[in-house]
Amino acid sequence: MTTGYPVHLDLAGRRVVVVGGGPVAARRMRDLVDAGADVHVVAAYACEDVHEAAARGDAVLHLREFECRDLDDAWLVHTATGDEEVDDSVVAAASERRVWCVRASDAARSPAWRPAVARSGDVVVSVSAGGDPRRATALRSAIAADLQTGRLPLRRHRRRPGRVTLVGGGPGDPGLITTRGRRRLAEADVVVVDRLAPRELLAELADDVEIVEAGKAPGDHLMRQEEINAVLVDRAGRGLHVVRLKGGDPLVLGRGSEEAEACRAAGVPVELVPGVSSALAVPAAAGIPVTARGVASRFAVVSAHDEALDVEALASLDGTLVFLRGVGRLAEIAERLVAHGRPGSEPVAVVERGTRPDQRVTRGTLETIARRAREREVTNPAVIVVGAVAALEVTR
Repeated sequence: MTTGYPVHLDLAGRRVVVVGGGPVAARRMRDLVDAGADVHVVAAYACEDVHEAAARGDAVLHLREFECRDLDDAWLVHTATGDEEVDDSVVAAASERRVWCVRASDAARSPAWRPAVARSGDVVVSVSAGGDPRRATALRSAIAADLQTGRLPLRRHRRRPGRVTLVGGGPGDPGLITTRGRRRLAEADVVVVDRLAPRELLAELADDVEIVEAGKAPGDHLMRQEEINAVLVDRAGRGLHVVRLKGGDPLVLGRGSEEAEACRAAGVPVELVPGVSSALAVPAAAGIPVTARGVASRFAVVSAHDEALDVEALASLDGTLVFLRGVGRLAEIAERLVAHGRPGSEPVAVVERGTRPDQRVTRGTLETIARRAREREVTNPAVIVVGAVAALEVTR
């Protein structure tokens, strides 16, 4: 076989014929439908997928044997009948009409080949491997994995309208960001990053990617929220792809909704990529389930920063309480929960730097946890779990 001449075809609205009605033909048909082709399937027998596509109007099904006239006005033909003589006749008829034909059963006897394809958004990578489909598929799978996880350079170098993507980076461990979040980070021209985001991933970015520090710690804000919003809108207005990399999930006790609204108000397209919330992941990393059958069937996630914290209502909840950003108010919260009816013996666990290599867990009860936290010099970032589940450690 020659190496061939790789080319992508615009098949939108053009007649393409698929000869054969089995599973292989059905897969080829689906790809052609996705490409916008005018698909005609010719087969004496067709599998369920082909019949369903025809019923939806995605393709025209001709339930009969192949005839040479089926290729009239065709731009491309795929033959996948499993019958060597029929495939030979389709290839011959196509060659006579100068129509490119892909023969699924035998690449060595096919005038055209369909490469293995890896896709990630608008990135399409075609892989051919000297007529060895399994080799091409193995290479395609490896490339697809690197595309999905953002290991390959995905940034655009031809400017398009700017946009903002709010990415939830997860609870801290860089391995817990979603594949979509990792991919969007690899596409970024500008990254506006929080203190609790998986910052190790920034080292993988190109040197010319702008990093804007927007970290917030108690009493130490590098940027006010209005300034962050302004940076997102400004950079997107310059035609750049801006990724707002946040810890946890952007919409769980964060200001992702405010940032998204600021972008929309300025006419900037915005995408939200959810993240793994620290409210769930950090207790899990310590072996603490926020719910467990026979122990707790519900939970509440609470921002301890809320000055109007309704401790009385929380104390009446029959379930687990998960407090974020609560170390500074730990003693107050514990005292008020007990004052409003929670037993002083109720288990409490404080998980510092959850999912990180230096994760640490401090356990106690509502009566003892403040003293134990002081003795161990517990600091933020930490997640506080109050309830019977805090005494569990399912991963031990």
